[in-house]
Amino acid sequence: MAKKKLLDMVREKIRLKHYSRKTEQAYTGWIKRYILFHDKKHPAEMGKEEIEAFLTWLAVERHVSPTTQNQAFNALLFLYGQVLGIPLKNENIQALRAKSKKRVPVVLSKEEVAAVLHQMNGIYKLMVSLMYGCGLRMNELLRLRVKDIDFSYDRVYIYDSKSEKDRVVPLPLKVKEDLQLQIEAVKRLHEQDLAEGFGEVALPFAIGRKYPGAAKEFGWQYLFPMRSRSKDPRTGKIRRHHILEATLSRNIQKAARTVGLTKRVTAHTFRHSYATHLLQNGVDIRSIQELLGHKNLETTMIYTHVVRELNKGSVRSPLDF
Repeated sequence: MAKKKLLDMVREKIRLKHYSRKTEQAYTGWIKRYILFHDKKHPAEMGKEEIEAFLTWLAVERHVSPTTQNQAFNALLFLYGQVLGIPLKNENIQALRAKSKKRVPVVLSKEEVAAVLHQMNGIYKLMVSLMYGCGLRMNELLRLRVKDIDFSYDRVYIYDSKSEKDRVVPLPLKVKEDLQLQIEAVKRLHEQDLAEGFGEVALPFAIGRKYPGAAKEFGWQYLFPMRSRSKDPRTGKIRRHHILEATLSRNIQKAARTVGLTKRVTAHTFRHSYATHLLQNGVDIRSIQELLGHKNLETTMIYTHVVRELNKGSVRSPLDF
């Protein structure tokens, strides 16, 4: 039997642990760069010194951000610990760390949010409204299933988020009717897929093995599916995936340009705006932390700085005295 290639072993282990496709692409990319940086030397023949050299090069020569450097480091930790069986926890790796900058997030006013939404139509307007109205990350929005919307109690359930902690957020009543119409449209689309011999959706973790029929159940279908079916790159099955990140981002940027905003508006801007507006309306910081799904309160505290900066607008310049 032919020996498996290293990157194939990495992909296999990543899929076994149910990591996302994006993580798979990022980790294999960093591992490949690491190997090329050391002239294609096998990682098993390298260790602490080579890892430190690579991470230092990223910071000094490539000027990567701390987040990017950490992602590269995590990829190498995964390679050595999970694939090669060489744990690095006790190695005390001391690479030159990329400089971290404290940035105040870009926030839209309520009027600016309304203006952007006014320029959007159909499903994309509904998606951004839900993202802002619930403070969702883009991936959390895109991965929503029909079953995650509870109209009886006006709640949205977020599972398998970045924080690895499930949470529940209030459903904005302004989009309730539109969401009901969207679910009816998804049902019609799903029935059409089933009639044509399809209708199966990708399931998280081991649910597909535990409940073999769940992949074709209506409740598991994506809330915001693509117009057409496509081939799953991992399994080769023809499925209906959720709308792509790039497609949603493109619609957001187009609306922001049409409005004439000079701020850099991304999908995450609406999550920042959600938290800031809650804080301005008197919601306590602990509640906001829970609604956002932050592990640490320190992460949420950035919005107190945002509000403080916004409040400086009430201070008059001496030029205007």
